[in-house]
Amino acid sequence: MNIVLLSGGSGKRLWPLSNEIRSKQFLKLLSDEDGGHESMVQRVYRQIAKAGINADIVVATSATQVESIRGQLPDDVDIVVEPERRNTFPAIVLAASYLESRKKMDPEETVIVLPVDPYVDVEYFETFKTMDARVQQGGADIVLMGITPSYPSEKYGYIIPGEGGRVTGFKEKPDEATARELIGRGALWNAGVFAFSLKYLMGIADKYVQSREFSDVIAHYADLKKDSFDYEVVEKADALAVVPYSGAWKDIGTWNTLTEEMKEESIGDVIMGEACVNTHVINELSIPVVVLGTQDLVVAAGQDGILVSDKHKSSYIKPHVENIDKRPMYEERRWGEYKVYDYSQYADGTKSLTKHVTINAGCAQDYHVHKYKDEVITVANGQGELVVDGCLMKLSRGDTISIRRKQKHAIRAFEDLQLISVQISEDNTEGDTEVFDWSWSARAAEGSDGKSQ
Repeated sequence: MNIVLLSGGSGKRLWPLSNEIRSKQFLKLLSDEDGGHESMVQRVYRQIAKAGINADIVVATSATQVESIRGQLPDDVDIVVEPERRNTFPAIVLAASYLESRKKMDPEETVIVLPVDPYVDVEYFETFKTMDARVQQGGADIVLMGITPSYPSEKYGYIIPGEGGRVTGFKEKPDEATARELIGRGALWNAGVFAFSLKYLMGIADKYVQSREFSDVIAHYADLKKDSFDYEVVEKADALAVVPYSGAWKDIGTWNTLTEEMKEESIGDVIMGEACVNTHVINELSIPVVVLGTQDLVVAAGQDGILVSDKHKSSYIKPHVENIDKRPMYEERRWGEYKVYDYSQYADGTKSLTKHVTINAGCAQDYHVHKYKDEVITVANGQGELVVDGCLMKLSRGDTISIRRKQKHAIRAFEDLQLISVQISEDNTEGDTEVFDWSWSARAAEGSDGKSQ
């Protein structure tokens, strides 16, 4: 069995903590088994292992989310990067091509595709074993997971089952009366979980691409139909089956639903008065947030802004923040994180960007060059090592380094490194970075071979 996790999302509904780079699945707001905090994607990965599923895991995502995934999941999780966002059908074809041509997966093996952020019990993942067995049994092109409805919802699509687990039809987001009637007939919510043999999907992909080779699918990604997997594949399949799941299943994509699953009323530097009722406060800033006498409120303070909202009204935040044109002020990377403290523009057009950068112990930045930025780095705490154009030097608290544009450089941390970085240029975008190969152990003059990745 192979599992494909679809990781997307624009991050608008959980603003200001989420954004285009740090979508909701990466927010560490849920309680883990050790009393700490974990993100939705970390929770899903942990639950797959807890369910005893021995499967390769591939995450299909956009380039902006790769660093967050690398920072939160083990290195053995494969990541497939979409050249552009084109809905779930192209993303799933791309992941399947990777499994076939790069992972050399048996064409008869089962692939199970699901969103990266369901809030569910472990039993949800144990249901995958039944779906796998149903695919291997034959008789169905695709096997779906159906959620036993807890109420007649207008928000979900419904799967209408027949005898022997066959699917006889679908109904997309019916009104409440129709939903109640469907439930009476045994209809199930559509969970967006699909199981199929690799051979079946790649046969469909042949209609769109001349070669199944992964690099060729990437090169011709724009030729794949920009449509959902449901419409392009599921609804056109000759035979469908459904496996029911009756445990917990919830979309926690808004502040209202997310706070319902939080074990604590506050996270971060927060002071709450005794009169606060059904109020949740999350503070990622380095200054305190004080909340007194509130009811049914969510307060979220982050580098990108501050939200104060009635919990129910928080579900409607998206149109209010869609036009906020501001670069993300916080980003989690596979080696650590950074927070933007200041972004200024001066009379002559020069811009400066000041960041607090954390490089975790044992981690290292890529060996890279900025084409248009000069950078001054001050070590606030910790110890590590710096390479500039192949030359190595040790770093410790109080050291200050000036790096000119077009100088190749990288830093690795022996212990947690806290840095203050000031970048100065005519344009402080993140798009002027080029990455090169480098081996710290080789200590080569220009890196291992100097080739750009």
